Amino acid sequence: MDMFTNPSINMILATRGGTGIQSIFPYLDFGVISRNPKIISGYSDMTVLLNIIYQFSNLLTFHSLMVGDFRPNTPAYNFDQFFEATSTITSPRIIENPPNIALRSLVPGNVTGPIIGGNLTSLVNTLGTPYEIDTSGKIFVIEETNAPSNTIYRYLLQLLMSGKFDDCLGIVIGQCTNCLVSYGTTFDDLINALLVPLGKPMIANLATGHGYYKTTIPIGATVRLNATEPSLTVLEATVQLENPNV
Repeated sequence: MDMFTNPSINMILATRGGTGIQSIFPYLDFGVISRNPKIISGYSDMTVLLNIIYQFSNLLTFHSLMVGDFRPNTPAYNFDQFFEATSTITSPRIIENPPNIALRSLVPGNVTGPIIGGNLTSLVNTLGTPYEIDTSGKIFVIEETNAPSNTIYRYLLQLLMSGKFDDCLGIVIGQCTNCLVSYGTTFDDLINALLVPLGKPMIANLATGHGYYKTTIPIGATVRLNATEPSLTVLEATVQLENPNV
């Protein structure tokens, strides 16, 4: 917890994803985290940490870049998204896809609420634990990488049977990067068969997570999902001017 109590540290930036982040959860003091807000950024396995810090500490986190993304060949779009979200208090602010990647409307409608979610594998791994993701009244984002569609099918069914799509307000589908087709079924086929019939406002193709282009999603921030246009707009500042405890 020294990273949170140390006033000279303003940001906690994950080195990489992978696996193992859940092993530290029992040792976290969410009260200390709440009283010592930091910018926390990452994706992949970091998804669950980002979401539980929001759930238990009421602190906005960022589904965005990690240390490994700060390299010469990283597209400027990724940096622009990251720094805009983590260094300005501008609101409202539209979360824009790269110009060559269009958002798609799957189910029209408009909803407003906190945005949560991230990597599908990591989210499913929280089910049945004290750190199970809370989707009630939220806009739910999912993305995945390197998974065959039969695995994604099982994951989506698990979330469905756990009621995680029943009580969410809307759904944002990110990209499924390097996901393999199995049994003649694609990722898009699964979304259309399992999630579209729910009738929740839904957009697809958000450049987030493991893709070459990475937008920044402020986990816990109030956003407006316009699934008719489509667009995604952050309605509040996602950082403070200063740490009030310093």
